[in-house]
Amino acid sequence: MNSKYILAQDIVKKYKISYHTVNYYTAIGLLSLIRKEGNKRIYDANEVKVRLKMIMKFSKEGYPLNLIRKKIVGI
Repeated sequence: MNSKYILAQDIVKKYKISYHTVNYYTAIGLLSLIRKEGNKRIYDANEVKVRLKMIMKFSKEGYPLNLIRKKIVGI
């Protein structure tokens, strides 16, 4: 796997968040898939790094996820 990309299972290991959290963030649009290969979900590694950092920052400031999504994605 190219270091430009990261799998969901690797996000779990690298960022110490649960698989459920990765799924949820993907479902609500905080993380976006590049593509799926079988049952593997592939993300842009840099985007994941930046977005998770922003999510953690806004969470610590007390923002709920729906407002965090609006700040990050604009939706």
